Amino acid sequence: MGIYGRYILPRLCDLAMRNAMLAPYRVRVVGGAAGRVLEIGSGSGLNLPLYGDRVRGVLALEPSAELAEMARRRAAHAGTPVDFLMASAERIPLPDESVDTVVSTWTLCSIPDADRALQEIRRVLTPSGRLLFVEHGLAPEPGVRRWQDWLTPSWCCISGGCHLNRPIRALIERAGLGIDQIGTGYAPGPRCFTYFYEGIARKE
Repeated sequence: MGIYGRYILPRLCDLAMRNAMLAPYRVRVVGGAAGRVLEIGSGSGLNLPLYGDRVRGVLALEPSAELAEMARRRAAHAGTPVDFLMASAERIPLPDESVDTVVSTWTLCSIPDADRALQEIRRVLTPSGRLLFVEHGLAPEPGVRRWQDWLTPSWCCISGGCHLNRPIRALIERAGLGIDQIGTGYAPGPRCFTYFYEGIARKE
């Protein structure tokens, strides 16, 4: 993978996700979690201190050893037990219907097979379980979409596989998850990067 992939990229990702502008999204999404929680792409663990009293425990799924090591340090300050799963979201090492909440914060953009990952999320959720998410993705304006489509191949190469143009709502619904609540709009910053989807989905 080289020094860029092993050391520099994880730290750049961590700095980007620390952005204070993103903090309110994290607080809202993570604050809705309850029961046994699976966090998809837990990264460097920025969400871990935010889980509240309604959470029995967090399963932090992260394929990057470097990011998981950073997350373990933050887990020491979490208010709930955290166990780490070194695996990809396309193949979650958990039984069917075994988690109450799945949390995904800016993760679906970089999973190689987002459709497969969402099918796996649906599989591990209990019948009353929920997916809580905030993601960036495909914008509604044709002009912005053209830029997203044009930039994505190069951006993927330098950003750990991040796609700017994924249709987040359509992906979630295609996996058999029904949208209970969703809000969309631009956050501050370049429009190609900042069209956000925030919401809640359940099994249909």
